[in-house]
Amino acid sequence: MSPTIAPTAESHGVALPDLVTYLDGYLRISEVPDDPRAHNGLQLENSGSVTRIIAAVDASRGAIHLGVEARGNLLLVHHGLFWGGSGPLVGPHGLRVRMLIAADMAVYSAHLPLDCHREVGNNFVLARKLDVENLRPFGGAYGVQIGVAGDLSIGRNALVAKLQGELGITPRLVPAGPERVSRIGIVTGAGTSELAAAVAEGLDTFLTGEGPHHSYLQAEELGINLIYAGHYATETVGVKALAAQLSGRFGLPWEFVDYPTGM
Repeated sequence: MSPTIAPTAESHGVALPDLVTYLDGYLRISEVPDDPRAHNGLQLENSGSVTRIIAAVDASRGAIHLGVEARGNLLLVHHGLFWGGSGPLVGPHGLRVRMLIAADMAVYSAHLPLDCHREVGNNFVLARKLDVENLRPFGGAYGVQIGVAGDLSIGRNALVAKLQGELGITPRLVPAGPERVSRIGIVTGAGTSELAAAVAEGLDTFLTGEGPHHSYLQAEELGINLIYAGHYATETVGVKALAAQLSGRFGLPWEFVDYPTGM
């Protein structure tokens, strides 16, 4: 769990519409194209006010359960309720919605708008944690540059160790580039489709969450270091940064609930 801050708002909390209006503008929800399953923005209302923010990577049953235990009433996620489709409210999908309604918990989701954000986005936050310099947008999805590239002087094994310390996971390295990293690209989640673009930009190392089997061989043949650091793990940093930012803006306590997939 992440540390929380003491609440400064009145006991009735902050109006949900005020939080949504702020988030929609801050994240440019209406401007950033995305997968149609993303449904970025408010996905489920509660009774109208928020007293505690819960951040999670996924709007999964496990994360919702932890959020209910933590007494949150706004679930802030990267992957929302509809990645499996938006069909009838039955089965697992219906159960998640019933859990949220019973707990009076709203859900706000931000997928690519969070990935690409320069202040609280997964890629920029992770790059700053790794001390990457001269950051610039890199790597695209749906016509949006969602990743980041920059300069970093470090041995590749030392970089893997640093990632392990920051994310609490054991990254997998494909050591196909130079031993010393100098130019790195980062696309969190599943970003190996950008490997060729990374080489074309002169990057020697590419960091992502996960990739298909052939991406290992592709990295070898392209001659670039490839680091898989976990889809889930690399996307924990953005929701934490966003929750902290929202907390500071509105004086609400927040907590990150960790429900890792190991992927």
